[in-house]
This record gives sequence, C-alpha cells and structure tokens, in this order.
Amino acid sequence: MKLIEITYRTLSGTKKVLKIPKRKSSQWIIYQDNKPKYYVDLYDLSNESNSMMNSLVLCAKRSMNEVLKMINKKHNINLSTKNFSSLAFAKKKESKVININLELLPEEWLDYSL
Repeated sequence: MKLIEITYRTLSGTKKVLKIPKRKSSQWIIYQDNKPKYYVDLYDLSNESNSMMNSLVLCAKRSMNEVLKMINKKHNINLSTKNFSSLAFAKKKESKVININLELLPEEWLDYSL
C-alpha cells in the first residue's frame, strides 16, 4: 500500500506521520504499540474484517477510538490511531511516498458483541 510519510519538526522533536493519499473518512491506519500495522476501510465490505468493523463503528454509532479501546481491553493489546491535530507548533520538514504492507485486523478480535 502506498502511503505518504511526513516528517514534522515540533517543540518536542522530530515526528513522523503516515497519511493515506486521498484519504476518505472511512479509511484508517491502526497502530499497534505505536507502529503502523493494520488498515481498515469501513466501506470495503469485501473483507469480513472490514465488515465487522463497519458494524462495530457505523452501525453501533461508536467512534473508531471507542471500538479500539474495547478491543484493547478485551484482548490486552495496544491499538490506536494517530491524531494529526496533536502536532501543535509543527513545521513540515519532509514528505515522501513509501510502500508498506498493512494487514487487516484479525477477525477473532472483532466480536460483534464487544
């Protein structure tokens, strides 16, 4: 998958952020232990994992972060999304396109009864 890696200079040091080119609001990069690991597209229902996330987020009217918190608690893992607005006082330093293989969230984590 092609992603854009943007390097910012902030007051607390250099930060690297991954962005999806032409991102839609239904697309997410999920981080495990602060490393990009999974990709979710809530409207790509061709995969069971995405269908289950669609049900957990859109049908149940929860935010992505709420669902990730429930998965974290139930399976004792550390999943998160990155918030770009937390980069206050940031100056863009560099931007490049990278290829990275992101997996789908494991279906066993996505119990409909979360």
